[in-house]
Amino acid sequence: MRQAFYLIPVLLFAACQSAEPAKNNTPAVATANTLQLTPAQEKNAGITTGLPEQRLVTETLRLTGRIDVPPQNMVSVSFPLGGYLKSTTLLPGMHVAQGSVIAVVEDQQFIQMQQDYLTAKTQQQYLENEYLRQRELNQSKASSDRSLQQAEAEYKSNRIMIKSLDEKLRLIGINPQKLNENNISRALNVYSPISGFVSKVNVNVGKYVNPSEVLFELVNPSDIHLNLTVFEKDIPELFIGQKVLAYTNTKPEKKYTGEIILIGKDLTGDRSVDVHCHFDEYDRTLIPGMFMNAIVELKNHEVNTLPESAVVSFEGKSYLFVVKGPHQFEMRPVTTGASENGFVAVEYEGMQRGTQVVTRNAYVLLMMLKNKTDEAE
Repeated sequence: MRQAFYLIPVLLFAACQSAEPAKNNTPAVATANTLQLTPAQEKNAGITTGLPEQRLVTETLRLTGRIDVPPQNMVSVSFPLGGYLKSTTLLPGMHVAQGSVIAVVEDQQFIQMQQDYLTAKTQQQYLENEYLRQRELNQSKASSDRSLQQAEAEYKSNRIMIKSLDEKLRLIGINPQKLNENNISRALNVYSPISGFVSKVNVNVGKYVNPSEVLFELVNPSDIHLNLTVFEKDIPELFIGQKVLAYTNTKPEKKYTGEIILIGKDLTGDRSVDVHCHFDEYDRTLIPGMFMNAIVELKNHEVNTLPESAVVSFEGKSYLFVVKGPHQFEMRPVTTGASENGFVAVEYEGMQRGTQVVTRNAYVLLMMLKNKTDEAE
């Protein structure tokens, strides 16, 4: 009995010594969204907490669109009378200057039209003299009224024909004032109506082109603009003069600046409108039809923000950890907004001023929470 009496205190002391370390190493306890840590675990995880801060954040709207030009800057070139294409050197992408020769068309009807014009002009003097002579004779009753009327009709009809042929010749690029029997031509030049570049070539040498057929399509890039698609919910955020930053998928590092010049008024079937933007500087690498991305800066808003390290992503959703008690954290879904200078706008259900949240090493808590819940299952 005496020996047993001395053993009992020793055993009790040993049990207390072994129980003390177990208290400090108690594993984290986790439910579906809540994690309970020991002070040592929280310290080792490097957890830092803080409060959401009110900051002015510039929100942005990300849009997509394409390069476009207004209808008045796209020209379809045809030849009013038709004819055979004798020659052209145009290729898609080539630059052309206004008034330069872009093709040569020939046809026998051009010869006939010039002949008719010169013949009518030659007859005009004779018909005019005959009309004046018949008028004088009629005044002295030396000729009949019918002879005077016939001379007058022939004179005026020929004058109308000359005027008509004059306009037709000008339509196909011939100056009637410089036309004479020595410079009648079967081939006529086709001139570029604008300065720009060739977008399409629809004919080949030797082909007969009808008056309604388009030979070439030209684009004047001086008024090139960006046509953005904006959905109905985002329209109130936009205004004329708003700054736009655009870039292509192939060179996202190269940014093009511009501003909104027109906001459409008609909604399409997918509840969107066209918003037109002008570039500050024209770049020849931008061609009509090219797909582009754009960022539109919206007005500054004062919002609740947290460091970006406070927000974690899990299964496609964003979360943060709210301090529920001593060493106790609850994972809550959060809606994020614009980010700027390392801070992101946040909004979550039950958000109140003074609520502490984890601002650093939130991902450590996420991993601990998911590991414990997986083990519990």
